[in-house]
Amino acid sequence: MHLQEAEIAFATGKFMAHKPLRNAYESEDIVSAIRIVHSGRMKFCLGNGEVLPGITLHHIGGHTSGLQVVRVHTARGWVVLASDASHLYDNLRQRNPFPVVQDVGAMLQGYDELERLADGPDHIIPGHDPAVVELYPRIRGLDFEAVRLDLAPASAL
Repeated sequence: MHLQEAEIAFATGKFMAHKPLRNAYESEDIVSAIRIVHSGRMKFCLGNGEVLPGITLHHIGGHTSGLQVVRVHTARGWVVLASDASHLYDNLRQRNPFPVVQDVGAMLQGYDELERLADGPDHIIPGHDPAVVELYPRIRGLDFEAVRLDLAPASAL
């Protein structure tokens, strides 16, 4: 597991006394992360880093202080899995931050960073937009919904 040091500090620190901020976390997920730390399987990041050739992590912040995105080199170029840096396509397009945010300024700067990291607007995949499964080719035969992000979207964004 790869995690920003700022994220574990945020998720276990003083800001969790505020219900709107802790709602983004499940207590058992935090406990599991601590177990992973204690098992020696956690890799902590400070800023940006490489997981494997063609897969990089980038600290964005905003939604939480240690939010990171994943950038993957695919056959169609660099695709950025935005996670909570942009919940929905419209958050990014309209520069309208998701309402649960720790640092609005960092989130707005993060939108610029997402665009810099990706090879184009259709190479940025928001973390929670239902449109993703409508835009990208589906992978059939699985027990869950999955799409091919290495292929171009079926329609324009």
